[in-house]
Order: sequence, then structure tokens, then C-alpha cells
Amino acid sequence: MVLLHVLFEHAAGYALFAVKEVEEIGMLLPQVEESVLSIGKFNSMVSLAAFFPFKSAQAALENMNAISEGVVHADLKLFLETNLPLSGKKKAVLGVSDAKIGAALQEEFTLSIQTGGVVAEIGRGLRLHFHSLVKGLSGLAASKAQLGLGHSYSRAKVKFNVNRADNMIIQSIALLDQLDKDINTFSMRVREWYGYHFPELVKIVPDNSMYCRLAQLIGNRKELSEESLASLEEVVMDGAKAQAILDASRSSMGMDISPIDLINIERFSNRVVSLAEYRLELQEYLRSKMSQVAPNLAALIGEVVGARLISHAGSLTNLAKYPASTVQILGAEKALFRALKTRGNTPKYGLIFHSTFIGRAAAKNKGRISRYLANKCTIASRIDCFSEVPTSVFGDKLRGQVEERLSFYETGDVPRKNVDVMKEALKEVENGDADTPVVKKKKKKQAAEEMEVEAEEAPAPENGAEETPGKKKKKRKAEAVDEEPAEEVPETPASEKKKKKKKKEAGD
Repeated sequence: MVLLHVLFEHAAGYALFAVKEVEEIGMLLPQVEESVLSIGKFNSMVSLAAFFPFKSAQAALENMNAISEGVVHADLKLFLETNLPLSGKKKAVLGVSDAKIGAALQEEFTLSIQTGGVVAEIGRGLRLHFHSLVKGLSGLAASKAQLGLGHSYSRAKVKFNVNRADNMIIQSIALLDQLDKDINTFSMRVREWYGYHFPELVKIVPDNSMYCRLAQLIGNRKELSEESLASLEEVVMDGAKAQAILDASRSSMGMDISPIDLINIERFSNRVVSLAEYRLELQEYLRSKMSQVAPNLAALIGEVVGARLISHAGSLTNLAKYPASTVQILGAEKALFRALKTRGNTPKYGLIFHSTFIGRAAAKNKGRISRYLANKCTIASRIDCFSEVPTSVFGDKLRGQVEERLSFYETGDVPRKNVDVMKEALKEVENGDADTPVVKKKKKKQAAEEMEVEAEEAPAPENGAEETPGKKKKKRKAEAVDEEPAEEVPETPASEKKKKKKKKEAGD
């Protein structure tokens, strides 16, 4: 037998109910669960101890926001301090439906909290009979309060959504991909339709958008003359092509076409051309949004690929939470699970394959550069997500690092360390000189070399405290270690020999 109080949060206010006698095991029986539906039987178990109505809709929204975040509001604290018997021989047991707010209340009042089980069943009955248990509250008023608070709570959640800037990028890249498909399909339809009349035009002008503009301009091929050569040259931007179109129209094998058919073809071509123009505007809009939301990611990998990564992850915050290994194969989930199922080779890259870096790398280095690029994309997305002032300085520096890594794979030139590059970027951000090239590191190295030359040329001190050759060697070794890259140093022959020995031992 348990004696407890149940806290119930309603749109009208907070209510505290005293539960008279409840048996834990008996409460879960089907007969007892059915008795909860009856107001008479339920009223014999539960009685209203206190009720605190909200003063306004704004106060109700503030309290609901606090409860959803697991924070004890000042109104709730005052209500419980006033009405809950905290002192006495037996400590009060408070039943709460939400475990998150229950933990916060336990820290605040140091009392025992109960969630689930009996409390869930009693909460079900309280939701059903709340307007009957509280005097002066009708069912209509309770439903109106719930509806109003639900609307305001949802509106606030949508309004203060942290990912609202990402949503514009996600929708834009989805529309851009859909437009590409639609324009391609419609252009093929124009080619096939107008090809009955002028079949030679397809071979002369392979571009879809240009073909549609020419179909709109030419109309009936028999009406083409030397006077229309200038307008053709404006569209194709090539005098030889314009002359080839004119010559082909005179000796074309196409069928004759009626004016009504030409009107329909021209209208459809006009729609396709307008869609192509809108696609360019949308791409410019996406570029501007990416420069505002994720400038470093856009500078590193490009606006379109960066937007696809954000779209696939769901938001920039989700992308920032991903490790580099996940970003590397983002978009290649099917190939990954197929490889795991068949025990084959896992994919080396996903969406980042569309980056220019992977295309420029040699076949043997594609996996290495994709891993390195995914690492830099993760850093860029985290900087974009958590930095207060948007800047593309870090993205430009990270792009330079990837370029250095590419040249390292091809020529063996040692790239700079990530720490040094980030320090340079931080200095640029602090000084506000993002456009000026950084040459401070080179000057420091030159100054250090000059100091060493002067020290070698200077006469030895009289006390005989000369540097031994061993110390000089140590210094040179330390400098060589500092100049080595932080990541992916090529394996030495000695390490390869060790690996071969291990393999032989394993085989024996």
C-alpha cells in the first residue's frame, strides 16, 4: 500500500492530487484499469489537494517550455512548497509523469519521486476526468485551454528552431536536383518533338538549353535566311555554328509542320528555357545562403557538395556531430551495408566524390585523399556550426591544406602541420586581414636560419663552452621533426621490412 501525491500539469494550471490507497499489483489488473474510466470509482481513490491556475496564456507557455526542457519553473516551485507536505514523520512521495522533470524536482526538494507504473495509470484517469475533479472548470474551457497552449507551444518551437537556416539550404538543393532532372526530361521531349521538323539541329547543338532557345527562335526552318544569321549567332555564340545551322536548314530531311504544332513546340520550349533560367537563379541563391550559414564548408568543398552533405545529414548541427569516418561515406550507405553483408570491400567515398580533389587524385590515392578531405569537412562544419561570426578564413586555409596534401602524394613535398595552419587562420580572424596572404611563418624561419648562420660564424667564447657536434645533431633532428607533417607520413622501408617479417612469422 502506497500513500502518495501526484503532480499533474494541465493547460489550465498545476494540480496536486492526493491518492488515498493504491495497490501496485492490483492497479495493473484489467478490472482496475477499467474502473479508472468511471468517474465515481476513480473519485474514491483520488482527491484534489491543490490547484494553481495560470494567470495568462504567456505564463502557461513559459511553464510548459520549462517542463519540456526539464527545468523547475518558479511557479511550480512556489506551488509545491506551499501545498506539498515536506515536513513530518513520513516524507512525501511525489508522483510525476515525466522522468526528466522528476529528476529536476528531486534535486530541488530532496524528496522521493515516483514515475511510471501506478503514476502512469493515475495520470491516464486524471487526463480523462480533470474537468470533473477541478471545480469551476468545464470540459469546453479545458479543451480550449489545451488547444490554445498547443498552438502557441508549436508556434514557438517552429519560430525558435535552430535549424531554420539549414532548412532553406536543404529545400534549395532538393529543388535544384529536381530541376536538373525535369529540365533534362523536358529538353529530350523538345528534341524529339522538334526533331521531326529539323533533325539535323541535334548534331550541331548538343546543349539542351541552347537547343530549346534555338527551337523557340527558328520555328519553321524554311523561314530561315541570311538576315536571321545575327540572331542565331547571339544564341549559339559562334559564327561557324550559326552558318552550319543555316546551311542545314536549306538541305534538311525533316517533315513539314503545321503552324499550330509550331506554336505548341514554341510554348513548351519557352517553359523549358524559363526553367533553365530559374535554375541559375536558384543556384545563386544557394550560393548566398551557404556563404551565410556554412561559409567554411562552402569554401572547402564547394556550395553544391556542401549543401548535399547538410541535406543528407538533416542539418548542419547533425553534420557537425558526425565523425570524419561517417562524413567520408555519407551517401554511400547502400554500398556500405552490401559490402558488410557480402564481406567485400567497403566504399571509400560517398557524396564527397563529387569534389574536384578526388577527381584530381591518382587512382591509388583516391581513398587517402577522401579520408583526408572528410577530416577537413568535419572541422569546417564544426567551425560553421559553433562559431558566432561567420567567416570563410578557416575554409580557405583547410582548402590550402588539401591542395598541399595532393601535391605531397604526387611530388613528396612535406605539407604544413594542421596546428600551424589553424594558428595562422586565428591570427587572420583576430586582425581582420582575411584577404592578405600570410608570410609570417616564412619570415620567422628565415630569421631563425640567419641567427644560426651568425652563431656559426661568430668566434668561440673564451671559457670553452662550445657546442659539441652531438648537440648540433640533436638540434637538427629536432628541426626535422618539427618540419614533418602531422598526418599520413609515408612508410619507411624499415617499417615495411618489419611488416613482412610479421607476415612470415604468422604464416609459419
